[in-house]
Amino acid sequence: MPQKLINIQEQQQQQLQQQHLTPVQLQMVKMLEMPVAQIEDHIRQELDANPSLETDYSDGSVDGMGGQDGTPTDAPYASQDNADHSQTDENERRTDALNDALDRIGQDDRMDNMMFSDDYTPRQSRSADDDMRPMEAGNQTSFIDTLREQMRMEDMTEKEEAVMDYLICSLDDDGLLRKDTLTISDELAIYENIYAEPDEIEGVIMKLQEFNPAGIGARSLQECLVIQIERMKATPQTMLMYEVVTKCYDDFINNRWQKICKAMRISPEDADRLRKEIRHSLNPKPGAALNETQGRALNHITPDIILTVDEDNNISFELNNSNIPPLRVVAEDVMMLEKLQKNATRAEREALAFTQQYVDRAKIYIEALRQRNETMMRTMRAIISMQRKYFISGDENDLEPMVLKDVAERTGYDISTISRASRSKYVMTAWGTFPLKHFFSEGYDTGEGNTVSTKAIKMALKEAIEGEDPKRPYSDDKLVSIMKDKGFPIARRTIAKYREQIGIPVARLRKRT
Repeated sequence: MPQKLINIQEQQQQQLQQQHLTPVQLQMVKMLEMPVAQIEDHIRQELDANPSLETDYSDGSVDGMGGQDGTPTDAPYASQDNADHSQTDENERRTDALNDALDRIGQDDRMDNMMFSDDYTPRQSRSADDDMRPMEAGNQTSFIDTLREQMRMEDMTEKEEAVMDYLICSLDDDGLLRKDTLTISDELAIYENIYAEPDEIEGVIMKLQEFNPAGIGARSLQECLVIQIERMKATPQTMLMYEVVTKCYDDFINNRWQKICKAMRISPEDADRLRKEIRHSLNPKPGAALNETQGRALNHITPDIILTVDEDNNISFELNNSNIPPLRVVAEDVMMLEKLQKNATRAEREALAFTQQYVDRAKIYIEALRQRNETMMRTMRAIISMQRKYFISGDENDLEPMVLKDVAERTGYDISTISRASRSKYVMTAWGTFPLKHFFSEGYDTGEGNTVSTKAIKMALKEAIEGEDPKRPYSDDKLVSIMKDKGFPIARRTIAKYREQIGIPVARLRKRT
């Protein structure tokens, strides 16, 4: 007799403890990823969709949810004009709760840390070293066209115009020309079929440097400043400025004003006035100034954070919330809910439920916005504390090694929170407008107890290769020796890795006959 097979389906009950994000936390996570321009659009849409949410330009607050308190940097959406310590503690508790919840969101967010490592490959639509340069708000077309208009007013031969046009297109976003004449000569021959000797190119560069604004076409920051000073009216002050930039340049860029005083035999008071005049009159990035005046429109970048450094090197910053209105719950809706809470008819209860839904939604939205701003503020404070030297000097070599984990440890947030706060955000500084990821870089141990940013190593490597003889380019082995002399004892395979990441080919492909 065949044996019957019986499938027995067992049912078991199992209790699982799961924690889910609250509606406020879910809304905040969504907002945290948005740059300021997107937040502005999102708020307008929410104001249209929620009748219980409105703008509040008064000094008061409704239901503890509205009005700015006069300190937009720290509380653009203050829930209370005179918040006490208990409110601060409550805000901290909510932030910690949010951090705990975010820590349990999917593991995919951990991968975002790779975006800020040196293995990250920029998109092909941008040049390999774009991440080393500031991104100015706007498009390059207006910048180029403006210089071309000035070119057409010059009396030049057809060949000189062709060379000038190539030079204009070779300028960096800051308006400087970071190529030597020999490299430009080779590129003109290869890409434009124009044969121009370095001396001919030098003559065209001199004409370019006569364009406005002053400093355009300079080959270095020093040359840029000298050109601007030479355009100024000759006065005792401008003569002193010229002497500082030409004779004391190394001390000047390193802010060693005591040495400058001694070398130029001036008093500290005169030096202080001179320093202020230099900061006021000279622009280290003339191209950025030109782009701003022309109102570059395409690919517009709105900075999320505006950072400033005063004359005493004190750093301050604020969220760019100038176009974001303060919000509050509609007062009439709040009063109606309180009135109908106890004794309400059936029809009134239906209206009550309808209104309660929108009031709760408005409260959630305002609180999520507050938490987003608080997260952005704490994140930026941590970044400034680690990159203070860079924000003061603007020198890429002053960037300290910093990854998402470092910022997370300083803020108490999860790495995924820092990733969201840093994604698609831009910071406006005196040196340009940068994506937040620009300030992140892995560290490299030199073996002497020092750790340097890999971004600084890449810049030193790039400078070394730019200074090579095009007919006899450096091999990777030779670059190992050069980088060691610069204070970066890195292996040959590391040289090859960094060279590829900044888009520089091997020596045989760089050779020009």
